[in-house]
Amino acid sequence: MQSIISKGKTLQEAIDTGLYLLNVSRDEVNIEVIQQETKVFFGLKSKEAVVKMTKQLSHAFTPAYEKKAEGDVKEKTDAFQLLDQMIDVLPEIDRAPADSLQDTWKAELKKPLEQAPPNELAGKVWVQNGRLFCQSSPNKYPVVTIPEHVKLFRNRELVQEDTIIVSEQDFYEVTVAEEERDTVWEVKMDHNKLKVELYVKPGYRMTRSLVDIEPDSRIKLKVDEQKKVNNTLSYTDVMQVLEERRVKHGFHQAEIVRATETEESGLFTIATGIEPIPGQDGWLDIQIDMDSKKGPREIDHNRVDYREIKSIPNVESGQVIAVVHPPIPGQPGRTVTNEPLPAKQTHPIAVRAGKGIAIIENKVIATEPGRPHLEQRNHIAKFSIMSKLTHPGNVDLSSGNIRFKGDVEIMGEISERMKVEAEGDVMVHQSINRAHVTSNGAVIANGGIVASDISSGKNNMMITELGIALEPIQFDLKRINQLINQLILSPGFKASDFSRSGLQPLLHILLEKKFKHFPSLIKKYKEIIEQGEAYLIDPVWREMDEKLSRIFLTLSNDIVSIEQLKGILSQIDEMYEYSQLPVEPNSYIHTPNVLSSRLFCSGDVKIFGKSSVNTKIHAGGKLEISGALRGGEVFGRMGVKVKEAGAESNTPTFISVPADQQIQIDYVLEGTTIKVGTRKYMFSESRRYVTASLNHQNQISFV
Repeated sequence: MQSIISKGKTLQEAIDTGLYLLNVSRDEVNIEVIQQETKVFFGLKSKEAVVKMTKQLSHAFTPAYEKKAEGDVKEKTDAFQLLDQMIDVLPEIDRAPADSLQDTWKAELKKPLEQAPPNELAGKVWVQNGRLFCQSSPNKYPVVTIPEHVKLFRNRELVQEDTIIVSEQDFYEVTVAEEERDTVWEVKMDHNKLKVELYVKPGYRMTRSLVDIEPDSRIKLKVDEQKKVNNTLSYTDVMQVLEERRVKHGFHQAEIVRATETEESGLFTIATGIEPIPGQDGWLDIQIDMDSKKGPREIDHNRVDYREIKSIPNVESGQVIAVVHPPIPGQPGRTVTNEPLPAKQTHPIAVRAGKGIAIIENKVIATEPGRPHLEQRNHIAKFSIMSKLTHPGNVDLSSGNIRFKGDVEIMGEISERMKVEAEGDVMVHQSINRAHVTSNGAVIANGGIVASDISSGKNNMMITELGIALEPIQFDLKRINQLINQLILSPGFKASDFSRSGLQPLLHILLEKKFKHFPSLIKKYKEIIEQGEAYLIDPVWREMDEKLSRIFLTLSNDIVSIEQLKGILSQIDEMYEYSQLPVEPNSYIHTPNVLSSRLFCSGDVKIFGKSSVNTKIHAGGKLEISGALRGGEVFGRMGVKVKEAGAESNTPTFISVPADQQIQIDYVLEGTTIKVGTRKYMFSESRRYVTASLNHQNQISFV
């Protein structure tokens, strides 16, 4: 007889647990109550109910789920007939393979229940030869954890839980999943058709088997995996795809073979084209030293040696200034589809001769003595010779204003309300006080700047402004030209109608009907020319003003032809393109101190002395202040570097740079505002060593 001890919080729970473990009904066991459940100390402590259950002897083994409905045939005692009866009444659910399970079950019924001494295997579970065995104990029940890729069936029902309690009263079948993957591969070609790559992920077959486990009260089923790689990619498969992609050139046969034999995922370059070899744009070979960006040499933090100013060597008449080299064309390449791939187009450098310059063959030659000056915008360069005016004293009422087409050197100071304008550099050995200084080159004020307006690189600023004014003129003139071409092609138009009188009558009609605002655009351009005529080095801007005014603003009887109108439009296209080119600035402002002034420069601005106070500064290059920045607004297109920024008197101090630049401050006072791109930040407390820029989230960050 089989007996167990069962426990529970209540007597009924202890009995139900025992019945479940013995897999019998209450009529088939003798129940002996060993201990009733009790509760003491208001339920804080309690004793479990304990019962001893002894299974009654029966003539045949009949599980509970095998009971038949009323009217069934009499009980069968033959083992094989009993097995058929059990199978018939089982529900149809997820199950192990029926044939193997049925054979195993029949074999299990013929085996004796005990295969080992009870004292060694009681309460344990184990795996042997791919099968699960277990033996219950009155005090402990074996537990099994089911891993991934394993299915455990209990009495042909799939176990859904990850961990279960097992009993020898149930039959268990374990199956393991096998896995098979096909080879994955893909051919990719880059957009330039210069490279073809083959990605391969080999297929495989994964075979799994259940590992034997020694008897234990708790086990986790283990699986042994055997992976066999099966790369089904063939050389023919690859070549067929390459043929479909029309790849005809640059095959790497060894890489194709390696890809078909690989057992690991990888990327293989199976064909490459020939990249074009880039050429070289035209360039200038400067024959003399033309570096005009050197200012006074700094001795220490607050002192400079003005005797050590870099001087630009003068040239003599007939001296070669530069040699112009033509572009070197590149070599074309070839795609994997055997198509030619042209090299990037090279551009010649266009050289224009200014005052005192002649261009003979490929040489730039000075025709008069003086300082050579170069203005370069991308592939366009203009040379000129600057003469020099030296003023021995102060610029005041006794000397009058100074306007000179060259360099100006002033040995004294520039006094109140005086003006100095130069096409070259302006050097002032003393201070600039309440004056106006305009230069197309550099401005150097050794004694500082007080309450003055300083403009350096005026020619560059004028060209930029004129380019903005030309843009709408260019747009409307193209539309006018298109309308005229449409009229010429129309059936009612006779070329002879305008061959004698020109396009003037037609232009007047178009201006009255379609382009009433066009004359005002030309007038705006004309105003800019008149205001800044003294600062324009190239006469082409003035000449365009005269052409546009004569055709569209006056009632001139001059004949205007279609070819003439197209020529003006072509010239405007070139001028506008020139105005948009980045400037290689030779303009800068250097001074030790600046107070209550306005500084505008297309290049760098450097305040190398003690301070900049209540001043507005715009630098097209980099702004550097070696001392303190107290109040005012400053901007540096290529960044700002300041030693100390802000004022204890809460005077507003504003520093800004574009979104792609940064602000560096050694010490910043509370209340100072910075702006990077469109983002602003005000310091609520003083800080040291600040570097501000925009991060990837377009927010100001500090390093």
